[in-house]
Amino acid sequence: MTGMNSTAPQSSRIIAVTGAGTGIGRATARAFAAEGAHVVAIGRRSEPLKETAAGHERITPLAADITADGEPERIVEAVSDTYGRLDVLVNNAGIVRGGALGSLTPEMITAQLATNLIAPVLLTQAALPLLEASGGVVVNVSTSVGQRAWPGSSVYAATKTALELLTRSWAVELAPRGVRVVAVAPGAIETPIAEHQGLTPGQTAAVREWQLAHTPMARIGRPEEVAWAITQLAAPAASFVTGVVLPVDGGAVVA
Repeated sequence: MTGMNSTAPQSSRIIAVTGAGTGIGRATARAFAAEGAHVVAIGRRSEPLKETAAGHERITPLAADITADGEPERIVEAVSDTYGRLDVLVNNAGIVRGGALGSLTPEMITAQLATNLIAPVLLTQAALPLLEASGGVVVNVSTSVGQRAWPGSSVYAATKTALELLTRSWAVELAPRGVRVVAVAPGAIETPIAEHQGLTPGQTAAVREWQLAHTPMARIGRPEEVAWAITQLAAPAASFVTGVVLPVDGGAVVA
């Protein structure tokens, strides 16, 4: 994990976003920065994080593997040492290892559990003292497709569905401590997730065709549209909103 140098004024909200190197995470980091917050952009690879931060002085890259032993605690320690507070934690990082039942390997299953489910639990737990001190917000990024059948990606969908249950449970647990917990559930969004999954162009096109057929608005969403929802749910004006899972999916979940 690389260190950070503070450039944030004390009045700025401090935001931590995982999976900030591409897609929704990148758009979210930039959206918060545009609002005047200082953003710690967390991801495994340094180069994409640098691209996220390029031209955005309020974004600080922090290269870290959230699945590594002790890394959640080290991430929170770095944020605390540098800024002394944390106002919003966005658990966005996620990976897909597609495969139908009968073709799943232990590695495919455990990798998704580690990144999509275990890491958000441990990172949120590590960040809780800072979030409680600031009256902060946790935003989990799920998937609206997880609320339906998703043949070929059932483990991924299951991890995200579990994250939604955690969202509701934590909202109840943490309300007395002044911490709100919410989630967004994106549908088909234009991100590199298919590329990261290792799909061929033909496979990616087939996935897009399936997604479009199940999206009433008949288009693919943009990362910025999800980022808008995240910033709104995390805004101080949303102070009476907790435990919700907001689909951002062009109507897919109700079709």
